[in-house]
Amino acid sequence: MERPLRLAIIRQRWNPFGGAERFVDRAVHALLARGVDVTLLARHWQSAEGLRTERLDPFYLGSVWRDAGFARAARAAVARGGYDLVQSHERIDCCHVYRAGDGVHRAWLERRARAEGGAWRALSPFHRYTLAAEARLFASPRLEAVICNAGMVRDEIERHFGVDPARLHVIRNGVDTAAFSPSLRSAHRERVRAQLGIAADEPVFLFVGSGFGRKGVATALQALASVPAGTLVVVGGDKHAARYQALAGRLGLGPRTRFTGPQQDAKPFYGAADAFVLPTLYDPFPNAALEALACALPVITTDGCGAAEVLHDPACGLVVPAGDVPALAAAMAHLLDATTRDAMGTAARAVARRHSLEAMTDALLALYGHLLADR
Repeated sequence: MERPLRLAIIRQRWNPFGGAERFVDRAVHALLARGVDVTLLARHWQSAEGLRTERLDPFYLGSVWRDAGFARAARAAVARGGYDLVQSHERIDCCHVYRAGDGVHRAWLERRARAEGGAWRALSPFHRYTLAAEARLFASPRLEAVICNAGMVRDEIERHFGVDPARLHVIRNGVDTAAFSPSLRSAHRERVRAQLGIAADEPVFLFVGSGFGRKGVATALQALASVPAGTLVVVGGDKHAARYQALAGRLGLGPRTRFTGPQQDAKPFYGAADAFVLPTLYDPFPNAALEALACALPVITTDGCGAAEVLHDPACGLVVPAGDVPALAAAMAHLLDATTRDAMGTAARAVARRHSLEAMTDALLALYGHLLADR
């Protein structure tokens, strides 16, 4: 009897609620149901139910040693494991399939340098290590396919590393359209607004994410200062959160901002919101944007966000240049109109249905089947 396919998944830290892990979670369980033998190679994991796990936790001090040590351990585990297919969510040159869920590090550094007016080559040891690891990965003869969660990421990989376009596969994130739906509005809107001290008829712009600098919280605050109405609710954590709260105070936005801190469950806040704003400098394809669309919220984001690719057909959001405060303010002001929000919200829900978890899983399984059939 033919033995089952042996698949290894590499992720240094596995959390089933993380973006990369949510992408493959349903596909992993579909593979398990079809008799595929799946092993997770990780330093730490939470709730990896149904997966065989191998812990790779070499000692380290500092981020470079951490990543380099894990990469060496992963290469050794792959060499002795005899896997048919290895999929990595880290920049490690021992995989057949790489999911570029974090985008292209070189592209991110270049965008940041343009925004800050600096030279991207003046880098810390961690950035130098990551750039070298990224280059080795895309030059690896073992690499058969790259999963890109946005066309933006695909184009960046082709431009910077010359990877054959036939090996670059756009498989966007999927969203649970039952868990994230317009029903959250009736379930949570009144209660959450009361808890936050926000009037029932006040337009609410919602931000969900961590890493406020890269994701543009300062830009959102500066734009809100030019918008005649509306409250910004910021859900997420950042080690410098106090700086952003202080900025809100200096801009006179204290009564019009709420910082909730990290939340185990953001769904109630989607239910309380009227629109979603993510003025990110660089974000390949944030799950939060899809979750907002599924909740029938119009989305405002930037040309540095892969989610911008799905906001036009039908029109369910607005795209502005990254870092452009006046353009963001104009987009937010445009969504103060309830009729406009409702029309875009209906379109948003329709777009989200096209990016369901089921559609994502089907695309991932089809890619696996194609790679194995070619062998």
